[in-house]
Amino acid sequence: MKRENRNSVSEFLLLGLPIRPEQQGIFFVLFLVMYLTTVLGNLLIILLIRLDSRLHTPMYFFLSHLAFSDVSLSSITVPKMLVNMQSQQQSIPYGGCISQMYFFVLFGCLDNFLLAVMAYDRYVAVCDPLHYVAAMREELCISLVAGSWFFSCVHALLHTLLLTDLSFCANNVILHFFCDLTAVLKLSCSDVSLNVLVIFTEGGMLFIVPLSSILGSYIRIGITVLRVPSTTRFFKTFSTCGSHLFVVSLYYGTLAGVYFFSSLQKPSDHDIIASVMYTVVTPMLNPFIYSLRNRDIKQALEMLVSRANLFK
Repeated sequence: MKRENRNSVSEFLLLGLPIRPEQQGIFFVLFLVMYLTTVLGNLLIILLIRLDSRLHTPMYFFLSHLAFSDVSLSSITVPKMLVNMQSQQQSIPYGGCISQMYFFVLFGCLDNFLLAVMAYDRYVAVCDPLHYVAAMREELCISLVAGSWFFSCVHALLHTLLLTDLSFCANNVILHFFCDLTAVLKLSCSDVSLNVLVIFTEGGMLFIVPLSSILGSYIRIGITVLRVPSTTRFFKTFSTCGSHLFVVSLYYGTLAGVYFFSSLQKPSDHDIIASVMYTVVTPMLNPFIYSLRNRDIKQALEMLVSRANLFK
């Protein structure tokens, strides 16, 4: 049976954020500033890494892919949300909704893998510095990033294909500001038990394995640093790892709350707020947490500014 005969829904309506009409202007400006900060900050990181040969190392190679993923993740959801906040037209075509969900799942999963890869890179650098160059060789770095892209694409394609096999009848109002997987599933008039099972099994595995790798890497880093009686190194490592773990906790905590603890419940304002954290806040924080505090990045930025002044 053709899909057009099974579905009476050709478009969805995005209800948006749970804010009062009189607060729309304030939140519009706030999210616009946050989105521009995300885009400009991450693109600046990519530019600096491309232009400065000193940053052609495994850590910055992974960071450039994380920056690209963060820009893409925010760009999939935030511009549409901003348009809807300033317009009475809040509809999104069926195909557009499915596409938005696919790319959101893809880049969300890619962030997941890249954070784990970067944690492993830091583990090798701190715990086995003498073998760092040999361990993090170029072929391995490329393979880790390529594997992250491959499994993210497969993960997103799996959930998208399962979703497109469902029927949608009368209800087309999505209680969210974008086409989130769990929010769309709640509108289906088909049996979604398989979709939910895949979220908890396959999605859970892709959630737990990278998170365990990240926590394991930072625990080993902490143990290694504590064995060395150096106060300066301890505080430097604690400052760096602490800020990284803050972003990881924010990202994984809100992600788990939305996809694993509320998958069978009615969408709530808390779920939407949690989604804002990993779609808007975390991508904005990553440039500051992972790079702008870094001395090498600061030096590369100063050199870029100096070059720009020479052409004036």
